[in-house]
Amino acid sequence: MNTGGNKSTWVKRGHATQLPKAHIDWVTYPVTRFVKLEASAGLVLFFSTLLALALANSVWREPFAAVWHTSVGIKFGTLVFERSLHGWVNDAAMTLFFFLIALELKRELVLGELRRPRLAMLSISAALGGMLFPAFIYLLLQFGEPGQHGWGTVMATDTAFVIGCLALLGRRIPKSLRLFMLSLAVVDDIGAILVVAIGYGSEIHWLPIGLAVLGLVLIRLIGFLGVRSIPLFFLSGGLVWLAVDASGIHPTVTGVVLGLMTPTSKWVTDERLHTIMDCVVAYPPGDHWSGDTPGRRVLKTAEAAAREALSPVERLEMLLHPWIGFVVLPLFALANAGVQLSDTPFTPSLMMAVFLGLVFGKPVGILLFSWLAVTLRIAALPPDLSWRLILGGGALAGIGFTMALFIGELAYSPEQINAVKLSILLASVVSALFGLILLRHFTPSSVERTEYPTGAEQTSLERRSIEGKDHEV
Repeated sequence: MNTGGNKSTWVKRGHATQLPKAHIDWVTYPVTRFVKLEASAGLVLFFSTLLALALANSVWREPFAAVWHTSVGIKFGTLVFERSLHGWVNDAAMTLFFFLIALELKRELVLGELRRPRLAMLSISAALGGMLFPAFIYLLLQFGEPGQHGWGTVMATDTAFVIGCLALLGRRIPKSLRLFMLSLAVVDDIGAILVVAIGYGSEIHWLPIGLAVLGLVLIRLIGFLGVRSIPLFFLSGGLVWLAVDASGIHPTVTGVVLGLMTPTSKWVTDERLHTIMDCVVAYPPGDHWSGDTPGRRVLKTAEAAAREALSPVERLEMLLHPWIGFVVLPLFALANAGVQLSDTPFTPSLMMAVFLGLVFGKPVGILLFSWLAVTLRIAALPPDLSWRLILGGGALAGIGFTMALFIGELAYSPEQINAVKLSILLASVVSALFGLILLRHFTPSSVERTEYPTGAEQTSLERRSIEGKDHEV
């Protein structure tokens, strides 16, 4: 990066420096990266959904369905771990998705926006409203009906699609709304997996639970001892997953627990990294960089230090984001979004309960619980986040897609699931359109001028930033 060719931006008195950052940058920089990736991942997820629908309603629908029912497994003596390809996607691959969600929540709670209690309570309260009120609407319409058990279906929000919709509006959307919706969706997804664990588990077996707890203790111990091998941690986590899977608890809970256990502290502190880099600068380029020389050993130390100057949470986020966004979620859509429209039974009461729970229950619940939290002074509303914007964001939260389909697969019978999937798809489309229209109407172009200075104003801001106090590399 070079700002106007000014070398002093990077080098000052012989030392490498960064552009000084305001305190808010430590929150907005990682969030901005997440938003950009999620927006593009949402587009891939959208096309995967369309492809699944097209294949499920074409002449290839039987081979397409047969692929997902193919049995895949591993066998060790008398131990057999086997399930359909559809099951591996929903149970194993989605564990990585929940692991990433838990990493996001851990980082936000410790390093990001949610470490400020009153702002955190706004997102948490909104997420609770976005889960409880839709479930209330659903149960009101399905109490005593065959679909009563599916109340958890309308409680979830699809993070990728929501962030993708916000990206369509560009700079018109204030950053506070992006942070609010991102935090809400993360808390919402954590709540959804708790719903899966509590409401949709099977018979509990205590011996595997004991083995899983022992595995978690061992993971904690090797972390405490300073072991830094990510493959070793993934292997240990896989063994814990197998134990949880055998216990009767839904195995995706493993991803949440392991994500929340991941450390947020760095292996190498900023001060130590700065000292190591000073040692590298002390060795000018030359022949002594080759072979087993002190200079080369210092260079290898600097390489490891630069890699480990990020916390495990941040390193794992960077590692997993592309795989989750561009592999796991599209695979999930292909495996679950293929609704055969010609074979879908028309069940008005069930379909209306799902539709209204997402389209009506989500925005009303989010707005109501947010207002109550601010009125009771347990939460604070950022200056540029209005109630109208929260309503628009709440409408987008009705896009339940990924998690709604995930819970629906667990909650409904084969006779009901196609009608539920169709309702989820329709509700997600309507929620997306409704939310985009509201936010487009509620966000004048002045937001863009206020939040994103350009031209001379931006140059002036950068100049004042460069002239500020130095920050460490």
